[in-house]
Amino acid sequence: MKTTFIVGVAMLAAQGAMAQGAGEPASLHWSVPPVLPHGALMAIVGGDPTGPGVSTLELSMPNGYQIPPHFHPGYEHVEVKEGTLLVGMGDRLDPRRTQPLTAGDSATAPAGMHHFSIAKGRTVLSVTFMGPYTITYVRAEDAPRPPSFPFGY
Repeated sequence: MKTTFIVGVAMLAAQGAMAQGAGEPASLHWSVPPVLPHGALMAIVGGDPTGPGVSTLELSMPNGYQIPPHFHPGYEHVEVKEGTLLVGMGDRLDPRRTQPLTAGDSATAPAGMHHFSIAKGRTVLSVTFMGPYTITYVRAEDAPRPPSFPFGY
């Protein structure tokens, strides 16, 4: 079973989740993206990711961060601004089947392409897509889940 997330305004700026990364532009407002695995920070650079049209986000990931196999209904274009992103295609996250993208490199995943990624070192991406932002994880168990009481708090 696949799990699909459509980002809502409340999800993009979860209450109490705002953070400012070291060395990040002060004009960006960083938040924890609940549609991605725990550990990343996201900032809206342009557009409205919850509505139709082109939007751009920045995504900051710590070393070793993994985004499990997933796909989108529209294209996703990424440009590496800092660090290295190991990218792969398929339904299984396999570090041996990745290609490195380093600062200045970019790639576009067409609509429906199953892909995954791993951050090597702290990695910052610019991500451009046609909204609303939607992500479907190939395996439902890979989809992030909100913390549940009493164990999540």
